[in-house]
Amino acid sequence: MTYNEANVTRFSGFADIYDQYRPQPPAVATELLTQYADQGMPRLVVDLGSGTGLSTRIWVGRAREVIGIEPSADMRRAAEAHPTPAGDTVLHYRDGHSAATGLPDGCADIVCCAQAFHWMEPTSTLTEVARILRDGGIFATLDCDWPPTIHWQADAAFRALHHRVRDLEHQHHVYSSVKRWPKEQHLANITASGHFRFTNEVLVHQVEPGSAARLTGLALSFGSIEDLLKLGLSEEEIGITTFRKTVMEVLGERTLPMYFSYRLRIGVK
Repeated sequence: MTYNEANVTRFSGFADIYDQYRPQPPAVATELLTQYADQGMPRLVVDLGSGTGLSTRIWVGRAREVIGIEPSADMRRAAEAHPTPAGDTVLHYRDGHSAATGLPDGCADIVCCAQAFHWMEPTSTLTEVARILRDGGIFATLDCDWPPTIHWQADAAFRALHHRVRDLEHQHHVYSSVKRWPKEQHLANITASGHFRFTNEVLVHQVEPGSAARLTGLALSFGSIEDLLKLGLSEEEIGITTFRKTVMEVLGERTLPMYFSYRLRIGVK
């Protein structure tokens, strides 16, 4: 299986929530990857599974051209609705998926995949990535550890909600159609593919404003919760009502720094 339509439709219907509440990947990741590519200004960066463009727009001013490849029409529309950021970077989005980008051989200096590689069949994806990368080009997956860190009681509530959602997914057979691959296997899959001469894992982080409303919106930006809502479960049944109440009791109206920790898995072609 190189392409699973259920993995794409899972992300339909909540692009605005996703775009509003998800964090923007840390800028230091672009600096590190550019340094690894040994190019001050990459000619072309390809963002696989670009979603609403959160991970695509960070390359404006850091690459000459950026192409977001995204199979979800909802997500692409949200990305294209953003004003074009100021700068000389050419930024655009295309319909396509990780095993069929439609791009020419050896065209990219860097291919990134932020918060999406676990929804992609790794063998076919890595073959396509290797095809479109130039010799010496860089592939990287960027994945956030959940939950973000803000307050131990809020973090515990987020973790409890996550476990409840996973149980409900299994009860309602969500994974009879949706397919995901373990994030902890990303580096091993990149290494075992044979397409890359060097692989590495680096930890980076991002700090953004956090609040009770932001945490609740962040929870609602997960496809797992949206799937359960689409099945007809209420927010109370899922645990959102309890989570919202708990984080409001803990944080009140405060805005605190929220720390997002990321794992950057890198392959050098």
